[in-house]
Amino acid sequence: MGYQQDRVDVRGTTWFVAIAIVPAWLMSVPLFVTGEGLSWSGAPYALTGMMFMPALAALVVNKWISPAPKPLRATGLTNPGGLKKWWHYALLAWFGPPLIAMLALVVGHMLGVYHADWTGFSGLAERSGTDVVGQPDSQGVPMPLVLTQLGQVFLLGWVQTIPALGEELGWRGYLAKALLPLGQPGAFVTTGVLWGLWHAPILILGYNYPNVPVVVAFIMMVCFCVLVGTLLSWIRLSSGSVWPAAIAHGFLNSAGALGGIFAAAGHPIDNVHVGLLGWSGWIVLALVILILMLLGKLPVRFAQAPRAGISRGVNRLSRKG
Repeated sequence: MGYQQDRVDVRGTTWFVAIAIVPAWLMSVPLFVTGEGLSWSGAPYALTGMMFMPALAALVVNKWISPAPKPLRATGLTNPGGLKKWWHYALLAWFGPPLIAMLALVVGHMLGVYHADWTGFSGLAERSGTDVVGQPDSQGVPMPLVLTQLGQVFLLGWVQTIPALGEELGWRGYLAKALLPLGQPGAFVTTGVLWGLWHAPILILGYNYPNVPVVVAFIMMVCFCVLVGTLLSWIRLSSGSVWPAAIAHGFLNSAGALGGIFAAAGHPIDNVHVGLLGWSGWIVLALVILILMLLGKLPVRFAQAPRAGISRGVNRLSRKG
C-alpha cells in the first residue's frame, strides 16, 4: 500500500491556517499595547516567536488533526537519502538569493529607482560615520568594513536559517504540498497570499513598507510573498526536503543588507521601489520563475501527480503498481 493524498485535506489545511495565524497575531499584541511598535525592546522575541507558529501548526496537524504516517517526513524535515539527496539544492539556496538580490539592485539602478555607488560605498560610509569618498580629505570606506558587511550577507544567512525554518516547515513544508491537488499554480499562489496576510499585524506597524498606506503595504507584501513563495515552493518540492527552502529564506533575509552596502550617500532606500521587496525586484523574481518554466523545471514533475479535488480531510490510501 502506498500513501497518497489525492484531495485537498480541508480539515487539516483549515486548522493549519488557524494555528499558524491566530497565535502569531496574538504575539504581536504587546507591540500595539506598549505603543512602541516595532521599536519595543521585546519586538525581536515576539517576531521570532511568530516565525515558529507555522512550524507548530504543521506538526500539530500532521500529528493529531490529520495524522500522517511519518509526520516529520511529510513536512520534508526528513527525507529518504538524507543530505546527499539535496546538498546541491542547499548550495543553490546559499548563493542564489544574494545573486538574485544583486540583480534586483542592478535592475533598480537601471530604472532609476535605486541610486548606487558600486565602488565608492558612499551610503555605507554615510551610515558608518566614515568620510565619504569624493569629498575633501576623505579617506573612503575601509575595505575591511565592506568585506565584513558582505561576509555577513553570505554567513549570517545560516544563523537566520533556523527561525526561517519555523516559517518554511509550515508554509512550504506542509501547506504548499497539501494544496497540490489544486495544481501547482493554485497551491503556490494560495500559500503566498496566506503567507503575506500572516504578516498583517506587523505590516500595520510599518514593517517593510512604512511609507505607504496600509492597504498598499498589504498588496505589496502579498505580491512579494507569491513570487518568492513560488521559488521557495519549487526548491522544496524539487529537493524533496524543506531544508533548502529554509536556507534560501535565511539568505533572502540576509541579502536584504546588500541594498545598504551599495547605496549612494543621500539616497535612502525605499522598499516600495528597491530590492526584492520592491516592484523593480519583482521583475527579477518573475524572470527567474519564467526561466524555470522554460527549462522545464516548473511546474515540478512528480512520478505520480495527485488528482485534483477537495475533501473534508480524508487521506486516501491507494495501491501503487
